[in-house]
Amino acid sequence: MYFCDLEYDVVVIGAGHAGCEAALAAARMDMKTVVFSINIDSIGQMSCNPAIGGLAKGHLVKEIDALGGQMGITADLSGIQFKTLNMSKGPAVWSLRSQSDRVVYKNVMKTTLENQPGLDIKQEEVVNLLIDKGVVSGVESNLGVRYRAKAVIITTGTFLNGLIHIGLKNMPGGRAGEFPSVGLSECLSSLGFKVGRLKTGTPPRIDSKSIDFSQLEVQSGDSEPDMFSLLSSGPVLPQLNCYRTYTNEQTHEIIRANLDRSPLYCGKINGIGPRYCPSIEDKVVRFSDKPRHQVFLEPEGLDTTEYYANGISTSLPFDVQVSLVQSIPGLQKAKIMRPGYAIEYDFVDPIGLKPSLETKNVSGLYFAGQINGTSGYEEAASQGLIAGINASLMVKGMKPLVLKRSEAYIGVLIDDLVTRGTEEPYRMFTSRAEYRLVLRQDNAWERLTPHGIRIGLVSGEREKIYYNLLGEVDTALKYLKNTRVTTKEGVRFVTEDLIQPGSSLHQVLKRPGITMRDIIERYQSELKFSRESMKRVEIKVKYEGYVARQMQAVDRFNSMEHKIIPEDFDYSALSGLSNEVRDKLKKVKPRSIGQAGRIPGVTPAAVSILLIALEKRRFF
Repeated sequence: MYFCDLEYDVVVIGAGHAGCEAALAAARMDMKTVVFSINIDSIGQMSCNPAIGGLAKGHLVKEIDALGGQMGITADLSGIQFKTLNMSKGPAVWSLRSQSDRVVYKNVMKTTLENQPGLDIKQEEVVNLLIDKGVVSGVESNLGVRYRAKAVIITTGTFLNGLIHIGLKNMPGGRAGEFPSVGLSECLSSLGFKVGRLKTGTPPRIDSKSIDFSQLEVQSGDSEPDMFSLLSSGPVLPQLNCYRTYTNEQTHEIIRANLDRSPLYCGKINGIGPRYCPSIEDKVVRFSDKPRHQVFLEPEGLDTTEYYANGISTSLPFDVQVSLVQSIPGLQKAKIMRPGYAIEYDFVDPIGLKPSLETKNVSGLYFAGQINGTSGYEEAASQGLIAGINASLMVKGMKPLVLKRSEAYIGVLIDDLVTRGTEEPYRMFTSRAEYRLVLRQDNAWERLTPHGIRIGLVSGEREKIYYNLLGEVDTALKYLKNTRVTTKEGVRFVTEDLIQPGSSLHQVLKRPGITMRDIIERYQSELKFSRESMKRVEIKVKYEGYVARQMQAVDRFNSMEHKIIPEDFDYSALSGLSNEVRDKLKKVKPRSIGQAGRIPGVTPAAVSILLIALEKRRFF
């Protein structure tokens, strides 16, 4: 063993979606950074679905971009279909989703890392952490090389003791065709981290030459699509359709007849799978009253014939996969290019983390992504970005960036993990956010870009665009409030009896059925604003009353978040608490009174006792 000649500020282990964001954030914050990957050709690999965003996940990607992250830019450059979901509902739950060219996405991300100043890339497996008196001091690779570091971020995805299942056969693997990481999992257990087991899966990939598209429903993208990044003006690649079909009773019967060959149902898989994204076996068993389930056929890219069969993730044997796929309309002659499989992997209980994603056991050590029990590219990238930011801030001797639940979906995600933990793969939903009316995807830049500017991740063109948008929105709002319509002009919008003479355009825009596009068409010579700012103005005007009411609730929430609990507070000396509550408080070590109240099992009465005790001790 020997030390590398170079010493680093930040070491990142893993180069998936979490690792890429962590490494880029640290390097862009002037940290001397290195990222390790078992296979550097897999940097930024889309292991499962070739898509970014979706319900609530689109919010996360917009927030990543607002903070200065990379995922949104890469998704825009590789997107072959863009579609905003939930448009029939209010803007709080609109969520952008893009279908990506898998190869282009990976290549863009890999090239971005390779050309990032201050970032080194190493193809080595990290097998051990170097710890000195409870503080991380570096890592050791499988080549016997030791690298010194001031902070280490672990983003191993599904590679920790990964085990792939296809039927009753299994094989070690982090994903299909790649070796797992074994030594690091043992190292974490030896350091006292609580290691558990989770499971996820992927569907078969189908050769498009064998698909009868005439039997499928076309799923087209938006004609004027939104983009994830403020730096993007529109799609750069040709746009493709996706398609929809359905399973049927024949499909379900094939699955039921072969459950004895399913590793999920014969005890071969011990890990807990995702409740909200189950395998087709799980769907058929758990929802036996459903006569069919949706299957979305999604292109993997422009230069491949592979299609992703979204909706039929499975670990059944290959021969059963062929039968079940060919029972589906449009797929009667389908040829499977890659079989579906399930994968089990180790994760670490996220209650062992601080809200900064630094571990409580070891100073300077951060976890991000599926190692924390989450599922999904977007959840992983969000954590990677925050871990990269906070590792850099720690090295600089600055306070960590902790986003509140009232401030960002990223804040909801991390708070849920570190406060409540998880026993199954955690997936983000809009319903998890109490204040989703103010956490819309359209205002992510307004909420979070000031943080990005302050910590140094948003600068140059991004910062310029941000301030231009702020100026446009402010100018447009003033124009709407100060411009009044005559009765004759009012008729152009609706009818004479609906708009009172002298009404401001601000009042007119509040009316149902009136859009900013209507106003722009009639005041074209005067209004010269970007589409992004116009969208923001329309939502801001139409929902300002609802937002104002929710902001009152946010203020009440923040008042509890600002009541900070000292890290070394002695809960043992606090009388009036049950042993169960005392143990939960000791385990989580809540950062604030607000977080204490969100710990499962901590009652309002217990929170009152804690609040009174802290006030008596004049902590706030």
